[in-house]
Amino acid sequence: MIVPAARRETVPRGLKALLPTTRRILVATAVMIGFAALAVGFQFSKRGEFTPTRQTEAAATFVGSETCAGCHQTEANSWSTSQHKAAMQHATDRTVLGNFNDASVDYYGSRSRFFRKDGKFWVETDGAGGKLAVFEVKYTFGIDPLQQYLVEFSDGRLQALPLAWDARPQDKGGQHWFHLSPHEEIRHDDILHWTKLNQNWNFMCAECHSTGLRKNYDARTDRFATTWAEISVGCEACHGQGSRHAAWARDQHSWWPFGRRRDTSKGLLVRFDERQGIIWPMDPRSGNTQRSAAPATLRKEVETCGLCHARRAGFDENWIPGRSLSQTHAVEALARNTYHADGQIRDNEEAYNYTPFRQSRMFAAGVTCSDCHEPHSGKLRLAGEGVCLQCHASDKYAGVDHRRHAAIDRAPTCISCHMPTRTYMVIDVRHDHAFRIPRPDLSVTLGTPNACNDCHQDKSPQWSAAAVERWYGPVRKDLRSYAAAFHAARTDQVNAAALLSVLAADRQAPAVVRASALGELGSRVSAAHVTMTRAALADPDPIVRIGALDMLDNVPVGQLWPFASPLLSDPVRGVRIRAAALLAAVPTASQPERDRVAFDRAASEFVDAQRANAERPEARTMLGNFLTQRGLMSEAEAEYRAALSLSPQYATAAINLGDLYRQRGRDSEGEIVLRAALAVSPRDAALHHALGLNLTRLKRPDDALGELQRATDLEPEQPRYPYVYAVALHSSGRRAEAMTVLKGALRTHPNNPEILRALVSFTQMAGDAPAALGYAEQLAIVTPDDKELAEVILKLRSAATPRQ
Repeated sequence: MIVPAARRETVPRGLKALLPTTRRILVATAVMIGFAALAVGFQFSKRGEFTPTRQTEAAATFVGSETCAGCHQTEANSWSTSQHKAAMQHATDRTVLGNFNDASVDYYGSRSRFFRKDGKFWVETDGAGGKLAVFEVKYTFGIDPLQQYLVEFSDGRLQALPLAWDARPQDKGGQHWFHLSPHEEIRHDDILHWTKLNQNWNFMCAECHSTGLRKNYDARTDRFATTWAEISVGCEACHGQGSRHAAWARDQHSWWPFGRRRDTSKGLLVRFDERQGIIWPMDPRSGNTQRSAAPATLRKEVETCGLCHARRAGFDENWIPGRSLSQTHAVEALARNTYHADGQIRDNEEAYNYTPFRQSRMFAAGVTCSDCHEPHSGKLRLAGEGVCLQCHASDKYAGVDHRRHAAIDRAPTCISCHMPTRTYMVIDVRHDHAFRIPRPDLSVTLGTPNACNDCHQDKSPQWSAAAVERWYGPVRKDLRSYAAAFHAARTDQVNAAALLSVLAADRQAPAVVRASALGELGSRVSAAHVTMTRAALADPDPIVRIGALDMLDNVPVGQLWPFASPLLSDPVRGVRIRAAALLAAVPTASQPERDRVAFDRAASEFVDAQRANAERPEARTMLGNFLTQRGLMSEAEAEYRAALSLSPQYATAAINLGDLYRQRGRDSEGEIVLRAALAVSPRDAALHHALGLNLTRLKRPDDALGELQRATDLEPEQPRYPYVYAVALHSSGRRAEAMTVLKGALRTHPNNPEILRALVSFTQMAGDAPAALGYAEQLAIVTPDDKELAEVILKLRSAATPRQ
C-alpha cells in the first residue's frame, strides 16, 4: 500500500551513492542510480560544489505546500494551476479526465474497457498472463496533453497503464483513449508490457511526480512500501525540506525580540538567487543582451530543474536542491540512441531538456530556466515571442530581414526555427532546448535533420542549404562544429579519433559535448589519449571528469591507477563512484597503501548505490560485475542470479554469469544459464554469441558455429560478431567461408581494425601476399601508430614484389 510519509524529526541517514557505469566484464551494462544525503550547513569546495559542514541542528523535514502558502500566497496561487500540482493525484471525479462511462479502445485484437463501479474507476485490460482482467485505477498521472493512470498491486508496486487519455480539446484531435505504442504490439511477455519492470512507477516515475519520495523496497521479499511527503510536485520538491525555514519565519515574527536568530540563509537549503542583481543590457550593434556578471560554474537553478528534466538515473533518495546533478544522479550525455550527431534530440527516445539546454548558447551566456519560465506556474514569462525579445532586439530579429519569410498566415516564429519539435508518447510535442541555428548544410553532408525541412517537407536539404547560403553567405556562425566528430565516430571513419581528441580538448565547447567526445574515444583510446585525460580529469565540471573516466574504460588495468585514483576523493559522488568502478579490477595488493582508504570508501559508496536500486536487474548486475572484479565470486554469482530472478529477459546478467562460470571452470553450468535466457529472448544476438563462445570452450565446434552464425545474422551491424564467426570458421578448416564472412563484414565496417587484421592474417596464411599487403595498407590508415604493422607491411611488400 502507498501511504504518505510521517512528518517527524529524523537523524540524517548519512551519505550514500551509486554508480553510473562499471567496467565491462563481457557486456557493458547500461545504468541508472542515484542521490545523496547532506547534513545541514554547506560550504563551497574548490570546484564550486556544495560540501557538508558541521551539523549543528536536526535535519530539515517536510512541512507541506499548505504551510508554505501561509506566507507565500502569490506563489502558491500560481503553483495551484500548474502541471506540477497535478503531476500525480488520487483518482476522483475532480481529477480524472478520461471517459470511464463504459468507454472502450481496441489494440491488436484486444478490447479494453473503462467503467465506474461503487464510486471507483476501473479498467478491463490484458494482465500479466495475457488474459483480460479488471483493475482499479487508484491514481492519475499528469494532465496535459495526456493523462495516464496507475494501478496498485498487492506487493506495493504501482504500474502505469499503456492506455492514456488524450486530454487535448476535441477540435485539436483529443478527447479519446489511445495506446502509447500504437504501431507495435506489446504482448504480455514483452519487457515493455505495462505489468513489467519498465512500466513500474516506484522506480521509473515516482521521484519526479511526488515530493519526498521513499521507495522502501525490500529485496528479501521483493515488495515495496513506498511513501511520499506530498503526492504531487509541491514547493519542497524544488526548495527542499522546509521545516527550518518555517522555524526561521516563526522566529522573525515572534513578539519576543531576544534570542532571535540571525540566519542569512533564512533556514533554506538553497537560495535561488542567481538572477538577483543581474541585468542584461542590450548591445545595439548585435541586437543581443549580455549578462552583467559571469555565471557561476555551478548553476543551482538548472541543476535543480535537471533533477526531473534530465535523462538520468538516481543512486540515492536523499536529495538536496541546488547541487550538481552528478552529485546524486548519472546524467546521460549525447548518447547515440537519443541524439543526432549534431546534438539534436531524436524522436525515438525522450531526451528531456537538461542536456540539450547545456549545449546551448543560452546556457553559456548564463541564462537560467526562470529567465524564460515563471517557476511556480511553469508558464512562459511573456506570451509568444515576447519571451525571446527580452534578450533579442525586435528590430534585428523580428523582421523579414532576419526571418526571410513574408508575413503569411503560418509564418515561422522564433521557436519554429530555433526550437524544433519532436513528438513523444504519441501526442506530446516537445521543443529542443538547445536553441540551435538551422543547419541544412549538415543535413546534406551528415544526414542530420534541420528545422527548414521540418516545415518544407516537399523540398530537399540541398534546396534549404542553398537558400540559407543565398541569404547569409557561405560561412555559418553556429557553434556546433562537433557534428562532424560524432558523425565520424558513429560511422567508424578513419579520422574519428583525431576529431574527437580535438573536440574533447576544446574548452570553448559545451561541457556535455566534451564529456561525450571523451566517452566516444574509449573504444579508440591510444597512449596519446590517455595522457590527454589528465586535463579532463581535473576539469571544473563533473560531467567532463566522468567522461574522462569513461574514456579510460578500455585502458589496461595496470596503467589506470595514476590517472584515476585521485578521483576516488573527488568532491562529487558520481565521480567517486565511477572511479571506484574503473579501479575495481586492481587487486588490493597492487593498490598504493596511501590510496586504500579512499578506494574502500568510494567502493562502499558504489555498493550502497547499487543496493539503493536493488529492485532493478541492471543494478544487481553492476554489483555482480564489481564483486567479480574484486574476486568475490560467490557473492557476484548471487547478484547475477538475483538479476535474472527480477527479469529473465535481462540478457546481460545471463552473459556475465556465464562468463563468471567460465572463470571458475564451470562452463557446463554457463551453457544452462545461456540456454534458459535464450528460451525467453530467442532473438538476442548477444546471447547467441555468448553461447557460441561457451560451446567452443566445451569443444562442440559445430554447435558453436551455429550460434555464432545466428548472432551475426541477427545483428550484422555489430562488427565483433562476424569477426568471431569468421575466426571460428577458419579454425574449423572452412577457410573460404571465413573469407566470405570477413569480406562481407568489411563492406559494412571498412575501417574495423579487428576485421582487417584477420584478413591480413588469413591471406598471409593462404600465401596471397598481394592481397595481404592491400589489407595491411588499409589497416595502416586506420592504425597509423602501429609499429609492428609497419614491419609486416615491409615484409609483405618484399614478398609481393616479383623477383627479377
